[in-house]
Amino acid sequence: MPVGCLTRDRHNTASSELSSPSTHLFHRTNGGPGCSSLEGLLQENGPFQWSYGQAHPTQNEYSWTNLSSLLYVEQPVGTGFSQGKPNIANEDELAAQVAGFLQQFLEVFQELQGKKFYLTGESYAGMYVPYIANYIYEHPKALNLSLKGFWVSDAVLGWDVVQEQIPAVDFVHKYEHHVTYPPKGLLPLPGRSVEADPGCDVWDEIFNAALSVNPAFNVYRIFDTWPILWDVLGFPGSFPQAQSPIYFDREDVKRAIHAPPNVTWAECSDIDVFVRGGDRSLPPAFTVLPNVIEKSERAVIVHGLADFVLIAEGTRIVIQNLAASSMTWNGLQGFQKPIKEDSFIVDGMGALGTAHSERGLAYFEVALSGHMVPQFSPKAAFHIMEYLLGFRDRL
Repeated sequence: MPVGCLTRDRHNTASSELSSPSTHLFHRTNGGPGCSSLEGLLQENGPFQWSYGQAHPTQNEYSWTNLSSLLYVEQPVGTGFSQGKPNIANEDELAAQVAGFLQQFLEVFQELQGKKFYLTGESYAGMYVPYIANYIYEHPKALNLSLKGFWVSDAVLGWDVVQEQIPAVDFVHKYEHHVTYPPKGLLPLPGRSVEADPGCDVWDEIFNAALSVNPAFNVYRIFDTWPILWDVLGFPGSFPQAQSPIYFDREDVKRAIHAPPNVTWAECSDIDVFVRGGDRSLPPAFTVLPNVIEKSERAVIVHGLADFVLIAEGTRIVIQNLAASSMTWNGLQGFQKPIKEDSFIVDGMGALGTAHSERGLAYFEVALSGHMVPQFSPKAAFHIMEYLLGFRDRL
């Protein structure tokens, strides 16, 4: 589907399984940058799941198609089956391309025009989603869709040093007075740097130490041990796996889904999807995220507590305060009240983490879940999506 004269994003649509046509449409993107949203379709929130170690796919009882129609988009250009050469340098340009794609998409699938629209994504999509939402809110006539809110999970929202390094070891307690409710001010970054110096990279030190104890240590879900399970997409855990055939790179699969046969598909691209040295945008907590929260009916941030790629405590710090700029929305900085433990109650499962909401932003932490919350905790993710859509009034 074109996004411009020379480039194309790739999309797959999963229709709603409701008995009557859905009034909602989800846009789903994975992170990376450069990782395919087909991972979300096949292993997270699509109508079936083919997770690690499974011989065959199984029906997904908690598919988001039970709530809405889903649109999975491989973007930016250079990701998955998308066509053309990367030509963007920042998130504003990415957002404009996604909006261009959606304009073309709605011309073809006119029955989806006017739907209540929600942007969802995980990991580096924490960069994508707020900027795309901001573009749509700032260009209200660009799309015949009604953007209502967004979900980001285990998301890049601030600097690496805040979301990885500071919460990585017990020295996070040094910063406890900056995770207060209400916050007392901005966060002083260690060494006044947004990244860790090579000699101070405690995240890598912890990772290497964990491997010495558990060679199967999985940064995406820290409880994993031997055996390392095979993955039909070839990309589980801390290390890429050389497996054949990768499902979406099979010739018969490409023919079946009308994918370009000359593209070698990989879950995450080995080329830079941003030109001129990578994504030049500031993290959204510094820029568009407060505006997007204010303009959304509901905004949701989710974090799995067994994720070591991005750490939940770092996300809390981002929400509460950041150096040089504060996360201020609807007139106040951060959450004003403490987040209560065991406050996220899932039907039939009991307490499964924390849930907190203030001034239009809901924050969930999911116990036992790794980086991909819909994959590792599908019922909890489904519960949260019901809240986002307004099907649940309470967290």
